Amino acid sequence: MISSLSHAQTQLVDEVTSFLREQLPEDLSARVKRGVHIGRHELTRWVGVLDRQGWAVPHWPKEHGGTGWSLVERQLFENAMREAHAPTLPGFGVNMVGPAIIRFGTPEQKANYLPRIKRGELWWCQGYSEPEAGSDLASLRTRAERHGDHYRVNGRKIWTSGAEDADWIFCLVRTDPVVQPQKGISFLLVDLKSPGIDVTPLVAFNGKRLWNQVFFRDVEVPVEQRLGAENEGWSVAKTLLGDERLLVSRVAENRRIHTLVNEALADVRVTQGKETDLQAMHGKRDQLRIRLSALETTSLRLLMLADEGIRIGAEPSMLKLRGSQLVQAQDELLSELAGHWLVPLDSGDQNDPVGPAWTEYTASGTFHHRGFTIAGGATEVQKNIIAKEVLGL
Repeated sequence: MISSLSHAQTQLVDEVTSFLREQLPEDLSARVKRGVHIGRHELTRWVGVLDRQGWAVPHWPKEHGGTGWSLVERQLFENAMREAHAPTLPGFGVNMVGPAIIRFGTPEQKANYLPRIKRGELWWCQGYSEPEAGSDLASLRTRAERHGDHYRVNGRKIWTSGAEDADWIFCLVRTDPVVQPQKGISFLLVDLKSPGIDVTPLVAFNGKRLWNQVFFRDVEVPVEQRLGAENEGWSVAKTLLGDERLLVSRVAENRRIHTLVNEALADVRVTQGKETDLQAMHGKRDQLRIRLSALETTSLRLLMLADEGIRIGAEPSMLKLRGSQLVQAQDELLSELAGHWLVPLDSGDQNDPVGPAWTEYTASGTFHHRGFTIAGGATEVQKNIIAKEVLGL
């Protein structure tokens, strides 16, 4: 399928690869490769480098600073970025609320938020899930009552990734408790410095702060910070998926992990004295490489069809299913190669790893990626979609 790329697309891959070779700091790439947390300051600096190149918001329309790239070109860009271990962009602003503001925002909202998101100056988090509204998001209970020119918000959000670093949160709130659940929800943009907001950490079993809870107690939010019409926030939220559902194959992340698998197999400290096991490990790696090639080929084929205007049905569910499973299969091989080096805890940002560098965060990565078969639609949900829409069951 790579041979089916146009000359312009091949040139884009070469351009991005060359750019990363020249502009991506080696120490930053090494930290991403090891799995070390990249803080806001470092990520903002990297966004600035991309912004000067015109690539900070690659999927935005050109009039808002984007590239105008096709879905295929966006995938090729992401593949190159992840394979070079470049930091991922701050997705809640760039990938989610930014496109929503572009589509539903007022001229004032676009002028206020979009340039700052593009420059990496305004960080966001997502306020969707609640303790009683996870998979069934329409049952959310956070209330926003209208009082003249503002809403008064009360409630709680949970599993809020990145809230500790964010400046603003975009929230789904209930503004009409009487109508059908999906019809009584509005989409608000909320400054996290507003009085009445409390952000508390949720710490994973590995000791890392991966999520947060956000509490709202009589928080006043100006009506002008509502995105879209009142009680139509569900429609706004659904459009955030849009073409993004076609980019759920995890090809880029799989390519990144595959570089670690190759490095592990070449590491004499791991393979020395394991000649018999090494042959089996290479066989497993080759099987994973074949699966990755098939995944990438299928993904690019569907993206090419979508770029031609052909409607795509349930195929993304198959990509999501296979892509997330492949990430976990590669993690299993990495864990097998790491062996006893999985036991030490993460040594932290400032210390040298206990074993080979690639092993340090292998356990954390493996645990984190267990969620890939849940996030964005659980495996069971994807299988139901495939059974109904593809197999006609």
